[in-house]
Amino acid sequence: MRWAVLALLVIAEGAVAQERRPSHCIAIANEIPGIQYLHKAAWQDPVSEFSVRISYVAHASFLLQTHGGLNAVTDFTGFIGGAALIPDVVTMNHAHSTHWTAHPDPAIPHVLEGWGEFGQGIDHHLDLGEMLIRNVSTDIRSAYGGVEERGNSIFVFEVEGLCIGHLGHLHHVPSDEQFAALGRLDVVMAAVDGGTTMPLPEMISVLRRLKSSVIIPMHWFSDYSLERFLSGIRNDFPVERDGVSEIEVSLRTLPDRPTVVVLEPRYLIELE
Repeated sequence: MRWAVLALLVIAEGAVAQERRPSHCIAIANEIPGIQYLHKAAWQDPVSEFSVRISYVAHASFLLQTHGGLNAVTDFTGFIGGAALIPDVVTMNHAHSTHWTAHPDPAIPHVLEGWGEFGQGIDHHLDLGEMLIRNVSTDIRSAYGGVEERGNSIFVFEVEGLCIGHLGHLHHVPSDEQFAALGRLDVVMAAVDGGTTMPLPEMISVLRRLKSSVIIPMHWFSDYSLERFLSGIRNDFPVERDGVSEIEVSLRTLPDRPTVVVLEPRYLIELE
C-alpha cells in the first residue's frame, strides 16, 4: 500500500511539472549557438522572423520585441517616451525608484515585480507562447546597510530559441545555484556603474563566467563611467559601439565570441 501511495505521488508531481514549460536555457546550457553577427533596426520596423529586437530606452529599461508582435519592457518606471505603446509585459525591481513604478498603467496585461514579501522573494514563470519569462531572485542592500534577501530579480526572456537575461540592480556575485538557475544567456544586460550596484571587477567576473554572446552595458551615468567599464573588459571581449540604440539578434546571427555591444539610450518616440 505504501509503495502504491508513493507511486501515485510521483505520477501526480510529474503531471504538475508538465504544466510548466521547461527552460531551454537550462536544458542546453552547454550549447554555444551563433555563427554570424547582429542586425540593426528601428523599433517601429517589423521584427525579422526568428529574431528579437532589443532597444535601449533609458537607465535599465529595454524594449524587447518579437516577430509575433509581443512587447516587453524591463525595469519599467512608467515612462518610456512619447510613443503610444502599451507593453504586453513589464518587469520591475525595487532597489531604487528608477527601476519601478507604484502606478503602472492598468492597461498593461502583465506586471512582474522582482520582489515579494520581505526576504521571501518571488517566483515568476509567465508563458506567453512566443515568449517565456522567468526570474532568479537575488539579494540587495537595504537602505540602512543591511541585506534584503531575494529583494530583486534577474529576469530571463526565452524567445526564438534565445535566452536573454537582464541582471537588474545586481548587488552581489550570484551563487553557483543562481548561475545554474540562469542557465545559458545568449544576451545579457549588465549594470556597469561600478558603485551603486557592484564594483566593476566583480561585474566583469560575472560576465566572464556567463560568456554571453552579446553583452549590453546599462546603468551607466556618463561616458566616463561607461569607458571605465569598457577599459576593464576590452582585454576579455571585443567592444562594438556604432551609436545605435537598437539591434536585432537571432540564434543564426549571434557573434561567434562574446562581444560587448554598446547601445545608446533613447526614449521611444513615434517616427514618421
